[in-house]
Parts: sequence; C-alpha cells; structure tokens
Amino acid sequence: MRPYVILNAAMTLDGKIATETGSSNISGKKDLERVHEIRKECDGIMVGIGTVIADDPRLTVHKIDAKPEDNPIRVVVDSKCRTPADARITNSDAKTIIAGANEYKEDFMKSETYKTLKGRGVKFFFSGDKRVDLKALMSYLHEEGIEKLMLEGGATLNFSMIRAGLIDEISICVAPMVVGGANSKTFFDGDGFNTMDESVKLKLIDYYPLDKDFILNYKVLND
Repeated sequence: MRPYVILNAAMTLDGKIATETGSSNISGKKDLERVHEIRKECDGIMVGIGTVIADDPRLTVHKIDAKPEDNPIRVVVDSKCRTPADARITNSDAKTIIAGANEYKEDFMKSETYKTLKGRGVKFFFSGDKRVDLKALMSYLHEEGIEKLMLEGGATLNFSMIRAGLIDEISICVAPMVVGGANSKTFFDGDGFNTMDESVKLKLIDYYPLDKDFILNYKVLND
C-alpha cells in the first residue's frame, strides 16, 4: 500500500522550473492559490533536499484561508542527511519526516543537527543504501496515515519517482515565458530514458486557462 501521489509544478513554455541561478518565481497569483488548494486536500507534501537548500520552503497552506490542522505532513527526501537545523520545513507549523539513506544514518544520528531536529519532534525514516528506497518510503508514509501525497520535486526526485512508477497524477502550470539555458532546471531531470519507447505514458484528463497561465492535468499510465 502507498499514497496516491500528485506531482505538481509550474514551468515555462520551454519546460524550465528554475533558471541556472535558481530563480523560480513562475506561477501567477491564481496558480499559487490553486497549488495551496491541492496542499489543503493532501495528507502529505514531499520535496527533495535540493529544494529545501535552494528555497527554504515552509510547505504549509498559507496562500488561501486555512487552519493549522490543514497543513499536510512535510516529507524531505534527503539521502545524505543534509537538512539544515534551521530549515523552515522543520518548524512547528506542521509535522515533518526526513527520509535518509542507511549509509549516512550512523554519523547523522551522532550530529548536533539530529539532536536539534529530534528535539523539535521531527521523525526520521531510513531505507536503501546510498539513496532512499522510494518504494519503502511510500509504504512507510502510508502507515503514517498519508493517503494522498503532493510531490513538489525538484527535478531529480520527480524523475526518480516516475521511473519507479510512484506517481499517479501530474498537474502542471505552463507559464507564458521562455528562459532558455542549457543548465536551467527542467521539470524532470535525473538519468532519463534512452529511448522514447521507454518513456512513461500519460493521459490528458483536464486542461484550462488560469489568468495568464495554462493548467494541464494528466493521469500517469503506470503498467
């Protein structure tokens, strides 16, 4: 058993989710409100450590009317246990789970950062050798009561999740802008597939304009 996973992101027309320098203010006001409505409907929200380090997000519901209990459980996929002790994702606004890989567990649990985060009530889950076992993590999150999980990347985690067949739905905001850049972050990164035949297939289930942006919703056709 695992959560139903919705991948959400905003990208430019040329498929970028951030520039080479890390600028990622793509969504318009209406799309930000849409994103927070999805957060409010989900039991958990998951990002990779790259997103935590680059953006220091809160991952709470705050762009729309909401109560503290509307905040989803925050999950960080952090194989090497690099989450900063002062990261906003570890504050008291909501519960937080950090997922690390077993190779880094022993040293991390001796660190001051671990003691600080443990003292704040942050929970930890370790799996896999050098990288988090995402399937094991999904099972654990389901046991923790997360039935619907919102995935907000970044690009490497997005690809790892879809390659493992762990994404059920994709909701993407396409903004009317082009930024280019060979080193700008794309929606999916990682190793990629070698052929088009290997690609993950999708079915378009909804689409609509939202102010200046355009929303596309897809069902992932997992085998």
